[in-house]
Amino acid sequence: MKLIRIGICALVVFGIAAHGAVEDWARAVLEIGAALLFLAWAVRSYLAQESQLIISPLLLPLGFFFLLGAAQWLFHRTASSYATRMELQLLLADILVLFLAGQAFRTMEDWREFVWFVMFFGFAMALFGILQHFTFNGKLYWFREMRYGGIPFGPYVNRNHFAGFVELIIPVSLVPLALGKVRRERWFLVSLFAVIPIGALFLSASRGGIVSFAVEVGVLVLWLAVRRTAGKHLLSAGAVLLFAFLMVTWLGVQQFVERFSSLQALEVTIGKRASMRADTWHIFLDHPLLGTGLGTLQIVFPPYETLYDGKVVNHTHNDYLEGLAEAGILGGLCCAWFLGVLLFDSLRRLSQPSSAFASTFQLSGLVACTGFLTHSLVDFNLHIPGNALLFFLLANLATCDMRQTFPQIPIMERSRIKRRKH
Repeated sequence: MKLIRIGICALVVFGIAAHGAVEDWARAVLEIGAALLFLAWAVRSYLAQESQLIISPLLLPLGFFFLLGAAQWLFHRTASSYATRMELQLLLADILVLFLAGQAFRTMEDWREFVWFVMFFGFAMALFGILQHFTFNGKLYWFREMRYGGIPFGPYVNRNHFAGFVELIIPVSLVPLALGKVRRERWFLVSLFAVIPIGALFLSASRGGIVSFAVEVGVLVLWLAVRRTAGKHLLSAGAVLLFAFLMVTWLGVQQFVERFSSLQALEVTIGKRASMRADTWHIFLDHPLLGTGLGTLQIVFPPYETLYDGKVVNHTHNDYLEGLAEAGILGGLCCAWFLGVLLFDSLRRLSQPSSAFASTFQLSGLVACTGFLTHSLVDFNLHIPGNALLFFLLANLATCDMRQTFPQIPIMERSRIKRRKH
């Protein structure tokens, strides 16, 4: 399964590095990659005659949501069959990767490798974002032209989507520090993996990202208070936050404040956001049961637009309202089902006696998903394929059943043990 694990991590790297995989060519690579990984797993399982499958509890609501979109497409209950088909292909790719993650990441050792991968990759992307910010020449990666403009940070055209990515990777290093589950010799390295992304998040000046990060910290503090384990370990997390604040100060508080205030004028105004939310709600009221079809908001929105500013509205800046408008009540129930499974299943596993490291990893996934879903109230990170893929994997981390593995005894040693028994 190591090849499948490497392939899943490679898809995450590509999805994030390719500007969130928002372009058609990048989405196609993600979809083809997921299909090839599934084919490789199927061939391997057939040859090895493996029959045990691990089914994530998150797959069932996602499967019903996919079937709803398929019904929209098959029975022509969508404003655009093409747009709905494109969304279905991407959703199917996410479902396949989530399924494969259940087969490839089974033991705590497997997930430990994944956590280290997320920490290192998040650190690398955050460091790249900071370097590009201070040497920015108007192009992504210093050579890719931005045809339609934007407020870029890191590999993303929109700084808010970089913030969505960082919200997912910060808890993976911050939670173990707060719980005191990091070895002394690794404390500095893991702290660095947390400080740099936090500094990059503040430097991106994303209001939604900063608020969502504050929610993550609040959830972590609340968990520590409920468990009564705050103590000295909370000082570790506090020290990391202090170092991150000092880094932002060193980079320049005045520059940060000026960037924060100047960028707001370039973004969608608060009034426009409120208008888009109200207009999207009217779309839902006109199509309450099945919605207008997955991926069709941009097509159906113009007749409902009440505050026209000459710009195309492709997303509502609220993933929940957009989901209701495109999938109706039935789609909303599937989404609520998914969120309920994520919350209650992860809390149930955290409340059970298990390995301290397993609980730490699962709490990291839950905190990350909480911040990301908070940001979805004011943005559309779930419609950024790279971010959505990483979100599903961390949701799987929060709800999975980690198994302990023990070192295998060599065959020669086993024979000696048997002789002693006889």
